[in-house]
Amino acid sequence: MEQQLQELKQRLAEVFDLQMVGALLSWDQSTYMPSGGAEARGRQMATIGRLTHQKATAEEIGALLEDLQPYAESLEADADDAALIRVARRTYEQQVRIPEALVGEMLEHSAASYDAWTRARPANDFAAVRPLLERTLDLSRQIANCFPGYQHIADPLIDMSDYGMRAESVRAIFAQLRSELVPLVQAITAQTPANDVCLHRHYPAEQQRAFGEQIIRAFGYDFSRGRQDLTHHPFMTKFSLGDVRITTRYNEHDLSDGLFSTLHESGHAMYEQGINRSFEGTPLANGTSAGVHESQSRLWENLVGRSLGMWEFYYPQLQAAFPTQLADTSLDTFYRAINKVQRSLIRTDSDEVTYNLHVMIRFDLELAMLEGSLEVKDLPEAWNTRYREDLGITPPNDSNGVLQDVHWFGGPIGGVFQGYTLGNILSAQFFAAACAAHPTIEAEISQGQFGTLHSWLQQQIYVHGSKFTTDELVRRATGGPLDIGPYMTYLRKKYGAMYQIG
Repeated sequence: MEQQLQELKQRLAEVFDLQMVGALLSWDQSTYMPSGGAEARGRQMATIGRLTHQKATAEEIGALLEDLQPYAESLEADADDAALIRVARRTYEQQVRIPEALVGEMLEHSAASYDAWTRARPANDFAAVRPLLERTLDLSRQIANCFPGYQHIADPLIDMSDYGMRAESVRAIFAQLRSELVPLVQAITAQTPANDVCLHRHYPAEQQRAFGEQIIRAFGYDFSRGRQDLTHHPFMTKFSLGDVRITTRYNEHDLSDGLFSTLHESGHAMYEQGINRSFEGTPLANGTSAGVHESQSRLWENLVGRSLGMWEFYYPQLQAAFPTQLADTSLDTFYRAINKVQRSLIRTDSDEVTYNLHVMIRFDLELAMLEGSLEVKDLPEAWNTRYREDLGITPPNDSNGVLQDVHWFGGPIGGVFQGYTLGNILSAQFFAAACAAHPTIEAEISQGQFGTLHSWLQQQIYVHGSKFTTDELVRRATGGPLDIGPYMTYLRKKYGAMYQIG
């Protein structure tokens, strides 16, 4: 078996390398590539995608996995080799169903769609991307239909990002969470909103960058294995476990935009940097799922980054960095400003309490598009109606409405947005488990020390990569399944104290 296992690892390493080349092309397109390169870049990404798919679905890999199955079954379930064979088999069986031509077509189309979106959003021009979005929807349905037997057409797409989840299970979680969130949103927004004027003074971008990088270095983001660059819509990417990069954007009249996107993406990156280095070049060298990955970005952005304890330590340093902007602003005013709850238009800028309502709107709309009950031409109106009904606010234009998120314009429709809310739920569940294991964590955060928390996350989550399913990982780390309880307890405690509500 050893010879066959080594051959499997060698073939998987070739697939991994090609995937990382594709990621590098995508990162460059989103950061430094001149607009004139868009057409060629789409072709290049499609070529790499087809080559990757050829390697990933080679009959030789299927035969090796079949031969190695008895060996995997002879090992303990949590043995690295058993996990590698299990995850590689699951990935192979998924990828072999999708035709190579469809993979290439989706990649080339997505590159063109993304390029068009970067111009359409600032121009408030939905008409420019509508035909591209219609094509994206068609291609997304084609991918889903490669997996017959689903209950809902979105199920295969959701499964690719959050293995084991289905549209029905996500809807059930969302319904339970929504019933808890709506009364809390109503109670808070009935009061006078926090004053956040202090966040909207002039904050030079370079000083914002320096301060944000100072914090994420303290969190544990390793700049010897990463870097930060500018983009339209912040993201994390990796080219190896030794090269995990983040991007951000700065608004010189909104301190929170660049700061919290930096903290958010560092959470994603620390996860990838913490994966067992022996997994390099295999399907285990990835995060478990979109939901678990998002749990790490939201944990560091919100449960740490928006905590009073962290700013008890960092606020004097922030005032020193921006003395004219913050000299007249107390810690309490600043803390309330960065945690302001309001009915808002932009998901990425929304507060912790309303954020999931934004996600639920997108999830429902993409399911309707995939089902065929909502046409792309009617999407802006449907978007505005849902915002009016759910958040009591109507987008003044498509730039701040249906065009605001890159996801539908840079990849398939379906399978992404649910991960954001699953991540929020898990962020509180993981943090509660970490604090139960190490009761000093919150006190350490107030002293600018994050090592104990980072170490617990490293041992319980990061190091495992995708060795375990989401359910297995959550049970190992917290002692139980995914549970909205810790998340709602966290929100009620934090915002109950801020707004004096029970």
